Amino acid sequence: MSQATELLGVKPASHTRVVGVVSAAHLVSHYYIIVLAPLLPFVRAEYDVSYTEIGIALAAFNIVTAALQAPAGFLVDRVGARVLLICALLLGAGAFAVVGLVHSFWVLVAMFAVAGIGNAVYHPADYALLSQHVPPERIGPAFSFHTFAGMAGSALAPPTLLLMQSVWGWRGAFIGAGVLGFAVAAALIAMRDHAEARTPPRAKSGGDAGGWRLLMSRPILLNLVFFVLLAVISGGIYNYSVVAFGALYGTPVATANAALTGFLVLSSIGVLAGGFLVTRTSRHGMVAGLGLLATALLTALLGEVDLGGLGLIAAMTAAGFFSGVIMPSRDMIVRAITPPGSFGKVFGFVTTGFNIGGIIAPLIFGAIMDHGSPRLVFLGVAAGCLIAILTVVTRSHPR
Repeated sequence: MSQATELLGVKPASHTRVVGVVSAAHLVSHYYIIVLAPLLPFVRAEYDVSYTEIGIALAAFNIVTAALQAPAGFLVDRVGARVLLICALLLGAGAFAVVGLVHSFWVLVAMFAVAGIGNAVYHPADYALLSQHVPPERIGPAFSFHTFAGMAGSALAPPTLLLMQSVWGWRGAFIGAGVLGFAVAAALIAMRDHAEARTPPRAKSGGDAGGWRLLMSRPILLNLVFFVLLAVISGGIYNYSVVAFGALYGTPVATANAALTGFLVLSSIGVLAGGFLVTRTSRHGMVAGLGLLATALLTALLGEVDLGGLGLIAAMTAAGFFSGVIMPSRDMIVRAITPPGSFGKVFGFVTTGFNIGGIIAPLIFGAIMDHGSPRLVFLGVAAGCLIAILTVVTRSHPR
């Protein structure tokens, strides 16, 4: 029995089932990130709180995640990814069930902080399980499906939560979100095929001190910067493209939103396409670099030329596709520089870049819009893409 099989306690032939269940967990993680947004008006009305007070819950969730994600990676390598992923699902599901059951705003805030603990586990545990158990020739498509599932969770959250709210109220919607997490946790618990449970070996990295030396190595730090830049790029497009188009070209809101929708939809398709592409080449840095270059050129074009409604939608859609193609190569680049037994800590560390970028992006692009320079939103995204290319082409393996 292979090390990966021992870690999971499943049969070797079941790697497709592992991909399915781990991807379902990733769907839940993104679903939980969105959970408050569609229900916010109802929560705010019931508790009679300000938007700033509601923001405390979201801040607690994100701060806890950012602080604990790298330590969670060390724990994944030490005690095993599967058990921690189950705990993360149960923690998040339980927290949101409590939000629905307990009538207290400050309990809601506390439960979002608890859910942030669970959220810190998903990325290191998911990538560790996939890297350990999926055959090398199938890891690219596995990473792409995993990313696609997260996008699907973000897309499914608003309509399903609002549907549950219309039937059971916003508290029932939170409880329903909890049930989703409990269901995926049950599927992960059942994924044992009655095989003998094994204790995962400790990572051979010289302990925590050796692990931190690995994380502080140049290639790992470059990947952290890469993830930060990707988060800044996506943050600029997701949150500011609609208002920037309006300010720059007078684009109607409906048209600008259609362009953003095209970007998001083609990003998902691009992720799946990128998953098949990485199986046909080992030059993942080149794939990511070309995808970033195409995204940079298209976003710069959007900032410099008024393409009209149809042209704007077409260019945004194409940029979305190329930005999606990057994602599986992004994950393969990290996997290629990660020593065996260190997948949890490395992925936990570099994906903290998402949280850092999520903090930086509003500061950059919000200031740009406040200073009346909407063109710089698109040129800033393009510049971020070009800087990200440098982090890819200058990478090397840690010593």
